[in-house]
Amino acid sequence: MYKREGRSNNQSRTVSIKKDVMYNDYASVEISYGNTKVLCTASIDDNVPPFAKEEDKGWLTAEYSMLPASTFSRKKRDIGKQDGRGVEIQRLIGRALRASVDLEKLKGWSIIVDCDVIQADGGTRTASITGGFCALAIAVKRMLEERLIESDPIKFRVASVSAGKVDSQIMVDLDYPEDSAAEVDYNVVMNDKGEYLEIQGTAEDGVMTRADFNGILDMCETSIKEIFGVQSKTLG
Repeated sequence: MYKREGRSNNQSRTVSIKKDVMYNDYASVEISYGNTKVLCTASIDDNVPPFAKEEDKGWLTAEYSMLPASTFSRKKRDIGKQDGRGVEIQRLIGRALRASVDLEKLKGWSIIVDCDVIQADGGTRTASITGGFCALAIAVKRMLEERLIESDPIKFRVASVSAGKVDSQIMVDLDYPEDSAAEVDYNVVMNDKGEYLEIQGTAEDGVMTRADFNGILDMCETSIKEIFGVQSKTLG
């Protein structure tokens, strides 16, 4: 039977978040979930899409990519057309982050969150959501300080973690070997009120019982609470 080295099945990897790692960006963080590292930046633009202008709102969107050397074998750059996986992940990040803001309070402004995977070892989308929110929060704080917006649009904090079933065992925050061998794979997004924003799951090579599902949610909720603690130390 598979046995993890260095952590129990209900223990996530060490999460660290460094802020202001990029000189030119409006807001930036580097987040690590174990060996997975993602650079998350937030840029602002005083233009909004036509539909947001019609509704007198601001906008928030996200982009996601993996650097060529982020994986064991070189990943081709997304030139001209992004692969389907990347599109699906950036839509997930965008939905999760938009849920955390009141777009009416961003009136006239767009925030673009970029998540670039520096090193991939499983959980890149969940790390991107957690780090992307940190970059967003830092950007919003600066917009308030510079009086670009009148009131704080952030409704709650957002974080995410993965979980799955490996060798018939439920475990949280899968690294790449575990994710590759998972019978069931889930990504869970929550806010700091204990509410779920999104649950993505699939049976990769097996099935899951209701007890398995409850175990996955319980492990993810406990882990995400710990991740919020790391976020709080970073954001203050």
